[in-house]
Amino acid sequence: MSKNLVIVESPAKAKTIKKYLGKDFEVIASYGHVRDLLPKKGAVDPDNHFEMHYEVIEKNAKHVATIVSAMKKADTLYLATDPDREGEAISWHILNILKEKKALTKKSAYRVVFHEITKSAIQAAVAQPRDVSMDLVNAQQARRALDYLVGFNLSPLLWRKVRRGLSAGRVQSPALRLIVEREEEIERFVSQEYWDLTADLLSQQHTFSAKLHTYQGEKLEQFSMTNAATAEQAKEQIEKEAQGRLCVATVEKKQRKRNPASPFITSTLQQESARKLGLSAERTMRVAQQLYEGIETDSESIGLISYMRTDSVNLAQEAIQEIRALIAERYGKENVPEEVRLYKTKAKNAQEAHEAIRPTSVQRTPELMKDYLSEEQFKLYDLIWKRTMACQMISATIDTVAIDLNPCASKDNQKKTIFRATGSVITDPGFMRVYQEGVDDKAEDVGEESLLPPLQEGDIVSLQTLTCHQHFTEPLPRYSEATLIKALEECGIGRPSTYASIISTLQRREYALLETKRFRPTDVGRVVNRFLTTYFTRYVDYGFTAQLEDELDAISRGEKEWIPLLQEFWGPFNHQVLEVAETVKRKDVTQETLEEQCPQCAKPLTLRLGRRDRFIGCTGYPECTYTRSLNANQTNGEADGTSSEETVDKTCPDCGHPLGIKQGPYGKFIGCSNYPKCKHVESLQTANDTGVECPECHQGKMLKRRSRRGKIFFSCSRYPDCKYATWNEPVSEACSKCAWPMLTKKITKSRGTELVCPRATCGFSKKVEES
Repeated sequence: MSKNLVIVESPAKAKTIKKYLGKDFEVIASYGHVRDLLPKKGAVDPDNHFEMHYEVIEKNAKHVATIVSAMKKADTLYLATDPDREGEAISWHILNILKEKKALTKKSAYRVVFHEITKSAIQAAVAQPRDVSMDLVNAQQARRALDYLVGFNLSPLLWRKVRRGLSAGRVQSPALRLIVEREEEIERFVSQEYWDLTADLLSQQHTFSAKLHTYQGEKLEQFSMTNAATAEQAKEQIEKEAQGRLCVATVEKKQRKRNPASPFITSTLQQESARKLGLSAERTMRVAQQLYEGIETDSESIGLISYMRTDSVNLAQEAIQEIRALIAERYGKENVPEEVRLYKTKAKNAQEAHEAIRPTSVQRTPELMKDYLSEEQFKLYDLIWKRTMACQMISATIDTVAIDLNPCASKDNQKKTIFRATGSVITDPGFMRVYQEGVDDKAEDVGEESLLPPLQEGDIVSLQTLTCHQHFTEPLPRYSEATLIKALEECGIGRPSTYASIISTLQRREYALLETKRFRPTDVGRVVNRFLTTYFTRYVDYGFTAQLEDELDAISRGEKEWIPLLQEFWGPFNHQVLEVAETVKRKDVTQETLEEQCPQCAKPLTLRLGRRDRFIGCTGYPECTYTRSLNANQTNGEADGTSSEETVDKTCPDCGHPLGIKQGPYGKFIGCSNYPKCKHVESLQTANDTGVECPECHQGKMLKRRSRRGKIFFSCSRYPDCKYATWNEPVSEACSKCAWPMLTKKITKSRGTELVCPRATCGFSKKVEES
């Protein structure tokens, strides 16, 4: 057995490090955490200085046994788990287990830390070991204890006050609040109409456009023209003044610089990966972990990127020199700035000893590594490599031009009516040769403005057409993964390493659904948020959550003790839990009284949470059974007014009462108006019928349906007799390759819209031309 035992977290990393350290070292993986709190109440004991009771994680027990056995035969232990709080805690737990098993008697144990898996970094770390940092361990224990105390006390409350099976988290709850508040803001939004005028102009065979900027001597604001009549009146007046010509009044040229973005940290990598690659935060971190731990090449296993859980934008000096040298070699010395670019982190408590996410060597270009990487690995590595290169390049130089034009007919009116045309030209792309940062929502990027013809003051251009355009204001969009992570970061909620788990937890609990890459809160999510914001306001407050994160960071730096922090949190929180359990009734949480009376019995109506969704019901239940569904596209929080008693031109075959259209968990259906005495139901297929024949049974039609998690899919109307289904929209067109009678429409970010054969063995696809 080797004299030195090294413990890492993953087997892939173990294999790589073993090659770097040689035969005197045995490298074993812990497979992540080895111990966790007991999964029952009392695992954290507030009455005994928050003593924490741990147990070995069952699925990792065999790996722990392997570590204990190997340590008994070795002389020296090196704990080389990840360089963060979690990694420090894993090392501490392994150390305690080995001491309990008496496998460390009179043997040396060290902690080693490295931020990239390269031979030089590994050997340097082993040559400079340290002790386990109890400040980092205590910060992790405090975080774990807080999450446990919140979860094990709030979750049972949710079971009793809302619905069984629900849970609440210390960090996930403020994140849910962000999503719900954005949705409520969208529902309250009242769209406003406004108009503008655009002139299509011609000069020297070059067409361009200009917008009306000033009219009747006043600069136009967004709502200067709020109806068609005002816009048309302005159009007629300007056409009369212009008589088909506009004169160039001023030409203003400016030059501006655009600087490159800083190298990636965890949050910006997750945001950019979501924008450009369409990868979830969780998937991004999984792929980044693979790049960090090592990729097999022809000759060796190589860690391609530095550690991916970081909030520092620092780069090592040797890395910067290598980057600058490659920029000069590939793009020319003129693209290397005279001074090294240094970036300042925006995070308040960033780990400045860490590095930003970068390639371990930029000489390993994406093209060189492509054959060794999967498609996702290549795309993410390419993104990281380009961002790292760009961050040390010169700024982009952009020339902007603004041209003001007036009607030529009357000099007196020149300043009363002004059209403005703007354009830009990238004269020196600089870093943009390599990389441009993505943008969210409606933000505009460089290069989107039109190119303008060369014009000078006094030139005359031809007015081709003058067009009135109607617009409506729009609410802020729902959060995407990228914008939600950005909001979490700005609010100080969680830390970079937790964003992926926050998002996946909200989806797993079905508090929010990701629809067309945007988060929509479910009805259950709304009710849970209402409960928490009403009765536990402080604990879902953005400022309080951010302050708690700051205090946990202070513990990791040795500036604050962890037990007093837990005591300060636990007292008021426990008091609030006990008070809510005693005083709040279930209906206080799940029902909201509306300012509306029941159309059948005149009693007040309430908004209630049903088995899955919210609905409007009468407070006179069970004597009055009036209910109606909420419109999925409601505005201002109002119901759609479609009563569950809306009849169809049929009577119930069982009891003779009228049949009505009802709303169930999976959409609308036809049911008897005599419910619950009569439970007859029928499928309402016409609204969801695609008109495409089922390709498997040739009897049913393909229907649009919604899964339990809210995802759209298409399946045969004869289910369960025929179970054929597909995620993509069916198209009534036979496959030209295998003759399967149906194709499906697939939309991807990289390839656009395609018609593909749903048979996995076929692989046929063809591009759909966008109209």
